[in-house]
Amino acid sequence: MTATYTFDVFCSLDGFAAAGGDWTGYWGKQGPELLAHRLAQYEAEQRLVLGAITFRQFTQMLADSTEDSDVRDPWVTAMRALPTTVLSTTLFEPLDWPDATVVDDDPVDAVRRLKEESPVPLRSHGSLLLNRALLAAGLVDRLQVTVFPVVTGRTGQQPVFEGAEDLDLELLEQHVLDGRTLELTYRPTLHRPA
Repeated sequence: MTATYTFDVFCSLDGFAAAGGDWTGYWGKQGPELLAHRLAQYEAEQRLVLGAITFRQFTQMLADSTEDSDVRDPWVTAMRALPTTVLSTTLFEPLDWPDATVVDDDPVDAVRRLKEESPVPLRSHGSLLLNRALLAAGLVDRLQVTVFPVVTGRTGQQPVFEGAEDLDLELLEQHVLDGRTLELTYRPTLHRPA
């Protein structure tokens, strides 16, 4: 039996993972339900899988943050405490992350192997380039998209699915958090023309 792999991503309604301008973390739309829901998800036993770009972004955000900033929310602390595999040919151990291992193999091959060998589920937050490749390879079992109630047409950055393969999505779960933020969990499959 293979471990389940979840690609977990935040985005604006128009599909951007980040925004410039005066937007703050969570686009300023975090609330107590969202934060508690995230904490429960990241307290579960699992292995985190990150690409090098996202890993660098996370460690830089944490280094630049204060104890009171959004970056230090309890779920982020729980995420950082998870055993973590960083897929990279440019990073080397030791990493500034409590339980991180660098794997410098082809990411698709590495995740395929992790799915076969891991006794716990796998989860990746962000890591857009990595997860687009894994979606194309059919290795993502669950696509969890948290849609924040904003449109970032002028300032949107990092389109989540830019260049991704065409996918069919089967809705598995849905949650409305704080009456405004929607978490959708799908089972993705590559779209095959009829």
